[in-house]
Amino acid sequence: MKRRIIGEWLKILVGLTFFAYGVHLTICAGIGLSPWDCLGTGISYHTPLNYGMAMTWMSVLILVIDFLLREKIGFGTIIDALFTGNAAQFFNDHDPFSNKLLPEFADGNYLLRAAVLIAGLYFMAVGQYIYMKNGQGCGPRDSLLIGIGKRLPKVPIGVIEILLLAVVLLTGVFLGGPVGSGTIITTFGTGAAMQMVFRGLRFDPRAIRHRSVQEIIAELSGGASGLYNRI
Repeated sequence: MKRRIIGEWLKILVGLTFFAYGVHLTICAGIGLSPWDCLGTGISYHTPLNYGMAMTWMSVLILVIDFLLREKIGFGTIIDALFTGNAAQFFNDHDPFSNKLLPEFADGNYLLRAAVLIAGLYFMAVGQYIYMKNGQGCGPRDSLLIGIGKRLPKVPIGVIEILLLAVVLLTGVFLGGPVGSGTIITTFGTGAAMQMVFRGLRFDPRAIRHRSVQEIIAELSGGASGLYNRI
């Protein structure tokens, strides 16, 4: 039991590493950031935090809101909040592709930069697949969307997502975060890339039963031995 759960944590880290590298590619493409990345970058302009730490603290704040909204929080949710932003920052700082090769070959080449951004969306989608299939919680921002949606049952979840992203993007722009055509591509292309990857891998995220921190602790302690396998 413990070995299986530890194995799931390692897979979550692998998935989030893929996801973080995808985020990094969308950033180094240099044609505009996604709403959340725009906000994180904007925060970094006005605080001692770099982009990665700004995203981490923002994720922790959202995690607290998720808890107050009584959404299910798993170890995967916590790992996501603490790991992903810092991993993306690591790639921003140390990836030779973005620091040397891309600026050298893509100067003035919009199509190449757009291709890099779209490749980033697919890395993110593969990372989501690896991360989500372990059933240890949604990401903090996904949980926030679900929590708000539950409290506004008459408003379509797509409308709530658009409004949430609009508020996030406007705040990021106010703080000086970079926007551009890439912002539009990421806003509308992320879901499309995820759908294509999930369909190709025959993965339905709605079929996953996510386990909370309490459930995982119970499994580790033997209190819920066999529970997961019976569901």
